[in-house]
Amino acid sequence: MAHPKFSEDLASKIIMQGIHIELTAAMQEIIREKFAVLLRHNDRIIRINVNLHQDQTRGKNHHYSATGQVEISGPDIVATVRGDDAYNVLDGLVEKLDEQLRERHGRRKDKRNRPHEIELDAPLPKAGGS
Repeated sequence: MAHPKFSEDLASKIIMQGIHIELTAAMQEIIREKFAVLLRHNDRIIRINVNLHQDQTRGKNHHYSATGQVEISGPDIVATVRGDDAYNVLDGLVEKLDEQLRERHGRRKDKRNRPHEIELDAPLPKAGGS
């Protein structure tokens, strides 16, 4: 079981919505558990929006699509996954968002560790002088 304070933070940071599907209590708990992994990447994550949509025009077979939006400082990260099983679609969405967060963190780390040289039009004055 999760730490009580951590689960309160999750409730406010993970927003879930079912479109043409009812999100049961069990499904909501699974979504919280799966998407909580993303919150460990970066403490600057403001909110994670998860939309699970069931397409009703596909005949007898169920077809699901899940869209996740990670609101973070800078541009938001958005991913969509489609499939025939709601739980597999959610797993795929977590993997996609996780990969995008890792790539973004890597790019920011590279910029921080390898600053670009700045070229000046004028020569620098010599220090010291007597």
